Amino acid sequence: MPDPLTTWALSMALYALIHVPVVIRILIRPHREPASRLAWLLVILLLPVLGVVAYVLLGEVNIGHARVRKADAAVARLARIAGGAGGSGQALMPEVERRHGHLFRAAGSINGFQPHGGNTARLLEDSNASILSMVEDIDRATDHVHLLFYIWLTDQNGERVAEALERAARRGVTCRAMVDGLGSRDMVRSGTWRRMAEAGVRLAVALPIGNPLVRALRGRVDLRNHRKIVVIDHLVTYCGSQNCADPEFRVKAKYAPWVDAVMRVEGAVARQNQLLFASDWLAQVDDDIAELLERPMPAPSEGFPALAFGTGPTVRNSAMPEMFVTLMHSARRELVITTPYYVPTDPMQAALCASARRGVATTIVFPARNDSWIVGAASRSYYAELLEAGVRIQEYVGGLLHTKSLTLDGEVTLIGSANADRRSFELNYENNILLVDRAVTSQIRARQDAYIASSREVSLQEVRSWPLGRRLWNNTFAMLGPVL
Repeated sequence: MPDPLTTWALSMALYALIHVPVVIRILIRPHREPASRLAWLLVILLLPVLGVVAYVLLGEVNIGHARVRKADAAVARLARIAGGAGGSGQALMPEVERRHGHLFRAAGSINGFQPHGGNTARLLEDSNASILSMVEDIDRATDHVHLLFYIWLTDQNGERVAEALERAARRGVTCRAMVDGLGSRDMVRSGTWRRMAEAGVRLAVALPIGNPLVRALRGRVDLRNHRKIVVIDHLVTYCGSQNCADPEFRVKAKYAPWVDAVMRVEGAVARQNQLLFASDWLAQVDDDIAELLERPMPAPSEGFPALAFGTGPTVRNSAMPEMFVTLMHSARRELVITTPYYVPTDPMQAALCASARRGVATTIVFPARNDSWIVGAASRSYYAELLEAGVRIQEYVGGLLHTKSLTLDGEVTLIGSANADRRSFELNYENNILLVDRAVTSQIRARQDAYIASSREVSLQEVRSWPLGRRLWNNTFAMLGPVL
């Protein structure tokens, strides 16, 4: 019979052999907030075996060394061939430069893009109108159509887009379509996907999972391409929160309708969305599209300055939260944000509170019912601090508010795919457009006001009256936010 002391010593040695390297890695890993390190150490302390397994699978922001090399090579190549499409922009009007030049410099530092003038935009009425507009533009395309969605369903809207791509491919338009391997897994397995391929549409899957066990050994399974990009003939692009699906969103129908906002933009900024699409496409497909990207830019026309940018696991760390914080600190009169998911970094929470405290009319709109109960609980843990600072919190009751928008002082708009949560900040590939224009911003503000009109305002008194159990529940998930 083994000596108990020997057994204990061997157990401690094995424990140290497994845990010490993981703990050291947690402590020395670059680009990690102290709260994140502490959260992971707590998980490993409370769940010694499962905690180590969880960290190995989910603790590192790693898409796999081979994918990183291919992504870096694609970005480097695009930097060489893109020329004026991204790197050289146009000088901002003196007043825009004085008031908002720092915002464009912050956004431009992410991908090396510069603002381009001569853009026009229209906010589409609703989700169905957005899809119909895309289909009309695809039917008018003469050269190429590029499309990337996180989720593409085989529902009515999904089929409309697929059929438009088939028609375009058959008349000789080059069509490339990419979807995320997890979000659009049903589409990739469908007859619609095969039908598009037979029609000549070039198809690709971003971050395919394959065998989950094998995939986990090469990098995190849950790193996803959450971008929504449509580019047609170099000049027309779409940007917003909407996936390629009906608002009834049958995969999560009990939260329907999903309420989104999409802008149709014409102008030079479409070329920057083109480059973001190309960076994803070339990282996955051996398809030489250099000639397409080297074509001269269209001559600038009358319109507003805008800049597209994309973030993700292979882009500069914390780029998206930096952009949010920069915008929040720039507000002077009004700041309105809509987001379905709110799990902020500490600087972002502080910036939002500081905005209200210095007298800026600060409002944030969330969905009353969240499709992620974990994120919903974590989001509400921040309510008390926001309300105490003077931030107005609205909860939308007309469905799942999925719009990701920020308006600033009636002049600046940020719209795109990025949520105000750590998944969008650290784990997902995202894309947004920053623009300065009173007319376009007024369209977004009107949409935000429509959301507020269909919302209930949350009061500080209400939050303070929440029972202890609910507060513990919310704060527990917020504490684990850096892990989740």
